[in-house]
Amino acid sequence: MLKRLLDRRKGNLSTGRDIPVAANPARRFEDNYLIKHVTIIGGGFSGTLLAINLLRHDGPRVTLIERAALGRGIAYGTRQTEHLLNVRTANMSAFPDQPDHLVRWLSSHDHGFDAADFIPRGLYGGYLRDLLDTAAASSPRRLDLVAADALAVEERGDGHRVRLSDGHHVDTDAVVLALGNLPPHVPATLQPVAGHPAFIRNPWSIQPTLGDLAHGLSEADTLLLIGSGLTMVDVAVQLDSAGFKGRMIAISRRGLLPHRHASGGAHPARRRERPAPPLSRMLRAVRDRASDIGWRSAVDELRPFTQAIWQSADDATRARFLRHLRPWWDVHRHRLAPRVADRIACLIEAGRLEVRAGKICRTKVADKKLNVVWRARGTATTTTLDVSRIINCVGPQGDVTQVDEPLLGDMIANGTIRPDAERLGIDVDATARVRSFDGQANESIFAVGPMTRGAF
Repeated sequence: MLKRLLDRRKGNLSTGRDIPVAANPARRFEDNYLIKHVTIIGGGFSGTLLAINLLRHDGPRVTLIERAALGRGIAYGTRQTEHLLNVRTANMSAFPDQPDHLVRWLSSHDHGFDAADFIPRGLYGGYLRDLLDTAAASSPRRLDLVAADALAVEERGDGHRVRLSDGHHVDTDAVVLALGNLPPHVPATLQPVAGHPAFIRNPWSIQPTLGDLAHGLSEADTLLLIGSGLTMVDVAVQLDSAGFKGRMIAISRRGLLPHRHASGGAHPARRRERPAPPLSRMLRAVRDRASDIGWRSAVDELRPFTQAIWQSADDATRARFLRHLRPWWDVHRHRLAPRVADRIACLIEAGRLEVRAGKICRTKVADKKLNVVWRARGTATTTTLDVSRIINCVGPQGDVTQVDEPLLGDMIANGTIRPDAERLGIDVDATARVRSFDGQANESIFAVGPMTRGAF
């Protein structure tokens, strides 16, 4: 699952999605600028896995900065057993050269899951932390863990100084930004109620339990969930688990729910080459393929080619995809575990969850309720709702200029990083080096993980 591995030469961070770790590119750090110390900022999935592989392959010394639990981040930090991976165990090994590693780990720890199962996300976070501990034990004195926030990255001689929230600092040869997903933005029409206690700006900010989402609510209450994607699914499932019996209304622009995985195994990939451009031709090719082997298999067999398709697309094509096709791609590509999909279907059938296509027109505080005026998609008529709580489920923010995050704010202010053209994250080059505001790639500051989705 490791997408990028550091190379021992400054300015060389491999970016392939399926890198054969047996090739051990980390060993080449000795060649050139002799990077002896790498500081990884962020200990979620991407940062932890990078640290594990640098230790496994005799890379440079690593400092891993993370204020929360290592190996978990937002996705794997949940302790709710109802929150499952949306990928089968067989496809979630941490090591591309050992595709059955996770399955064997689960068996050795008596967890009772097999290759076709969708395991709890918190358990997967435990798997990553165990791998980190094992790698650290095998590489004494090569990993330092720092429980703090990184506030700034400053140039210092041939390297960098990372300033921390506890007043200390770390001097390092190279820095990797592994910041994970950013908190969700607040849509403009929700700003009038954003400061009210009944508005939940970020449902993940109340980890480790989401039970607080249902605190003080009764069966007579109506909740408004903004968004209908994976975050909404997590929140709806957790509200149900917490005992909430009232009404949930999810509103998004198109009202699309993530589709479910097939209950059986996946159709083996057969595509030998990527679909030819333009975008309309690709779409027709996938639809034709879906009629032959089913839409799930037609989507899944694109996986080896999606990075190349995105990287070869021009700005206009990318913009068209993001505006018109991305919502449809997301609900087909990022599917729900069957057990989760069944639970959502039951909530809908019982009338406890409604998914609507439309837009929020305006909001205000009305006594003890939040008053919401919204318009259904394709109509000019508005509807008014009085809800007891609004939960922001729009998903992670991508525009790094719009977040209240000290490190990103400092690096943007001093020109070290810039947003990518599509505002999906941090602008990086083909080797994951961050680009400054003048477009120059930094030889020793890299980014990995969700913040590089604009490039990869």
